[in-house]
Amino acid sequence: MAKNWVYKTPGIPDELFNQNDAVPGPTKEEIRVVTISKARLCEGAIVIDVGCGTGGLTVEAALQVAPKGKVYAIDEDEAAIRLTTSNVEKFGVQNTVCITRSKAPEALLGLPNADACLIGGGGVSLRAIIQTANYKLKPNGRIVVNAILLETATIAIAELKTLGFKDIDITHISVAKGKQINSGTMMMARNPITIVSATKP
Repeated sequence: MAKNWVYKTPGIPDELFNQNDAVPGPTKEEIRVVTISKARLCEGAIVIDVGCGTGGLTVEAALQVAPKGKVYAIDEDEAAIRLTTSNVEKFGVQNTVCITRSKAPEALLGLPNADACLIGGGGVSLRAIIQTANYKLKPNGRIVVNAILLETATIAIAELKTLGFKDIDITHISVAKGKQINSGTMMMARNPITIVSATKP
């Protein structure tokens, strides 16, 4: 089991990840838990993490698929690649993770066919990324899109329908975390996230 996290269940506390101001994230703990659940991972699975950022989902996925599986983490930002690399090493999953600085969707084309594809946002390239993920996913492979913007979720849903994905699920998550103040515990809201997941026929 990985150093710094001896549990099989996902949900590594946010503060355990290396972080810096140059890279947003990590994807918050509760969002990672649901994302990994929606991806339906198992030991030996092949996962592509598009827009890996700090590497939170990369690490969580690696813990699920190790030791026989593989996670391919992609980001076009050099700072994100450095941070993901540091977190992969911190949690001892470097033998399970392959990190590439490259731009999606082109980066996906050279990767093996996958059991799951995790997409963080995607920006203006989201449709093309989903189309390429569809090409790379095995039959019954899972796709999970984490959307901060409603427009992103709308594009993801429409594209998945166009491509014939089944079991399309839309989950909107709003999380509040307790913060201790002098008079007690105040609940601090985090940005809500819409998670769109589906299965390739």
